[in-house]
Amino acid sequence: MSGERGAGALPRGELRGRDVVSAKDLTREDAELIFEVAREVEADPGRFSGVLRGKRVALLFVEPSTRTFSSFYIAARRLGGDVLPLNEPEMTSLSKGETLYDTLKMLEGYGVDCVVMRHPARGAARFAADVISAPVINAGSGSQEHPTQALLDVYTILKKRGKVDGTSLGMLGDLKFSRTVPSLAYLISNFDGVELTFIAPPALQVRQEVELFLRERAVSYTKVTRQQEIPDAVSRLDVLYVTRLQKERFPDPSEYERLKGSYRVDMGMLRHARPTLGVMHPLPRVDELDAEIDRTPHAWYFDQASYGLPVRMALYALVLGDAG
Repeated sequence: MSGERGAGALPRGELRGRDVVSAKDLTREDAELIFEVAREVEADPGRFSGVLRGKRVALLFVEPSTRTFSSFYIAARRLGGDVLPLNEPEMTSLSKGETLYDTLKMLEGYGVDCVVMRHPARGAARFAADVISAPVINAGSGSQEHPTQALLDVYTILKKRGKVDGTSLGMLGDLKFSRTVPSLAYLISNFDGVELTFIAPPALQVRQEVELFLRERAVSYTKVTRQQEIPDAVSRLDVLYVTRLQKERFPDPSEYERLKGSYRVDMGMLRHARPTLGVMHPLPRVDELDAEIDRTPHAWYFDQASYGLPVRMALYALVLGDAG
């Protein structure tokens, strides 16, 4: 981490004014810059207290959120910015039938400097970035992507392992409808020697678009679809990333009922895991991750959630802050 920049000074230009819509758009250099600033935020948060002074951020959340909304809100306030929270769609004109286009143009007319948006539709964040001139940060677009979650996920691996290169990462659960899994796969593919294992029944396996991307990037990955193969797969992992079955994304409720409980991570599953294995989860969890793991060194997920604040503070600072 660099200690040579003056107080409040930021690197010039690398991310300033950019949209953050897809993890595919982020290079290794982008990620490492964000992580460098996140570490500096953790070490001396007061140094960044005025970075967003005079800036206004709109948080347009058309889907429920706890961690993502709260961390983006707190991050902006700690950096000295003003926040326009629009996290109750029923209280906005969207509930009256106003189009997303009109809502975005209204926010642009109010002079907001950035829109952080969560929306149930795939492609909504890209649409927003095309509609307004202010930077758009994707806080979750349907089942498509969640790039800032990927940033804090990879930051967690860096903090816990000391490096990202060479990580053997398994992803288990609902990989088909997940938006965190694609973004994490895209972002971590920038690092060297990464090996991915997708653990899910065939009906919930990772989407073809993710596989195609990984093949184009020559990233090593395998798929595990049978229960009896899981112990061996887990024994080779450095990190196990667990996701819940997202009932709200299943087009057929009966399919959700059939598949729920397909995989549950408990101490029995981790019996053959490496002592250093870290278990991650984007949260919220339901019944796919046994609370017994909370008391073990395997549990990284609460620290993972807490890293959302410095990572999002760093992202705001780099996208909106005045360069030093």
